[in-house]
Amino acid sequence: MKIGILKERKSPPDKRVPFTPKQCAEIIAQFPGVELVVEPSDIRCFPDASYEAQGISLQDDLSDCDVLMGVKEVPKEALISGKTYFYFSHTIKEQPYNRNLLRKMLELNIRMIDYETLTHPNGGRVLGFGRYAGIVGAYNGFLAFGKRSGRYELKPAYACDDRVELESELKRVDLPSSYKIIVTGKGRVGSGAIEILTSLGLKEVSSVNFITQDFNEPVYCHVDVDGYYKANRGAFNMADFFADPTDYVSDFMKYAQNANMYIACHYWDSRAPFIYSREDMKRPDWNIDLVADISCDIDGPVASTIRPSTIADPLYGYNPQSESEGDFMDSNNIGVMAVDNLPCELPKDASEDFGSNLIQHVLPALLGSDSDGLIERSTICKDGKLTAPFMYLTNYVS
Repeated sequence: MKIGILKERKSPPDKRVPFTPKQCAEIIAQFPGVELVVEPSDIRCFPDASYEAQGISLQDDLSDCDVLMGVKEVPKEALISGKTYFYFSHTIKEQPYNRNLLRKMLELNIRMIDYETLTHPNGGRVLGFGRYAGIVGAYNGFLAFGKRSGRYELKPAYACDDRVELESELKRVDLPSSYKIIVTGKGRVGSGAIEILTSLGLKEVSSVNFITQDFNEPVYCHVDVDGYYKANRGAFNMADFFADPTDYVSDFMKYAQNANMYIACHYWDSRAPFIYSREDMKRPDWNIDLVADISCDIDGPVASTIRPSTIADPLYGYNPQSESEGDFMDSNNIGVMAVDNLPCELPKDASEDFGSNLIQHVLPALLGSDSDGLIERSTICKDGKLTAPFMYLTNYVS
């Protein structure tokens, strides 16, 4: 099998890669019979010479490859007929802007395996950049506090060469002794955020203590959905909530009354209630003045997130009274960090983490025996047709 690593062509450019140069060399050593080539690029975080130094050939024309792997969507005009592709296609939620991309893949008899559709038999995601979204998002939260308070300055994450340099910047962080941080979400994103809080040496406290006690040191509380939602009737039931969250209401105000910073790392189902509303932020007992919204659902559960921000300009203010955007530095506004492509700020580390999971979980199934059907159940289309698990996209493409 011949695998080609694609040049990223989407704008704005994405510097991430599916495999680092060292990982490419590992693949060649680990999987006999695999040939791996890289399409030249002046964009990616690892220069072409780094791949060549590992014995990986550069190749402009990838039409002789069996499998093509990238990160972001491949432009329709760059697709090669009859190939197997791996990338984030952003089609499985029927995104209107990529309808024609899926149509083109069907037309060209492409076998499409979206990283987002690669799941374990229990439905859990195999891959994702969520961990580094959490790492960078939490870091940006402390960058935002330093800027707003004037207590310290951090280098932007994207200006750090790697995570080692980013964590060295954390030594500058200086929080008030009574500072409280609430974190929602215990998946990959939440775990990544907690890595930053741990690097800062912050103390974790229970939900009960967070809302009932004062502390003489900065603390944080990390809660899952059962911590910030409650049932209308009876006790919270996790299975019932995920099956149908419509009979639940937000219980977040108990944290909003006590926290200074909110780091949002949850996954939100559009059927679920908002975590907090615009009306909640108008209450006199609302205390949060800085939100690092890593989940970044626009006009969604974190009501202060009214637009995504950018890597170059990550911060804006939300005025609760006018319900509109305002100056980030204005103390009457809630500070918001809502960058929606956070892993791009640490592309080397994010790529290494992603590639490691690809090598461990996906390549053995692709190159050997797909005993649990990972590749098959994750294939969106092949031979010009949608596969059975994705027939729900029929109306979308037609």
